[in-house]
Amino acid sequence: MDLASFNTAPDDEVTTALRSCNAAGPFAPAVASGRPYPSVDALVDRAGEVSRSLPWDAVAQALAAHPRIGDRVPGDSAEASSSRREQASMTGAGDDVRAAILAGNRDYEARFDHVFLVRAAGRSPEDMLAELRRRLAHTRDQERPEVVEQLAQITELRVRTLVAS
Repeated sequence: MDLASFNTAPDDEVTTALRSCNAAGPFAPAVASGRPYPSVDALVDRAGEVSRSLPWDAVAQALAAHPRIGDRVPGDSAEASSSRREQASMTGAGDDVRAAILAGNRDYEARFDHVFLVRAAGRSPEDMLAELRRRLAHTRDQERPEVVEQLAQITELRVRTLVAS
């Protein structure tokens, strides 16, 4: 879908497409309501703004749709395809790094009650492991803004990909 198609498609088609970028309930309607967008950058900026302004319960809803870093993501949905593409660097991870990420995921989930979310695109497995370890030292109040920012970055990348296809 290109930007012109995004701007003119029926609401239900656009909100379905946007939900594959961010599963938080309020996200897709808020972004769709801003159509028409004058540019891809304006659309991506709006997607980031909406993501960064979501209440925590909506962020938690989006988190529930994200796989763990290092998990093999099955299926052919847009979300599954995005996750596989974004986590592509994990295919080259050594067994020690993969095991450390899986253990860190368990520790993180026990501490924060949700999946560890990081923008995987452009990061090596070692970078993601370092980020996981750094963020495990956070308090809940320190971690939530980081989660929101990572969600916004992932959403922006997915929205850009959505309208570039």
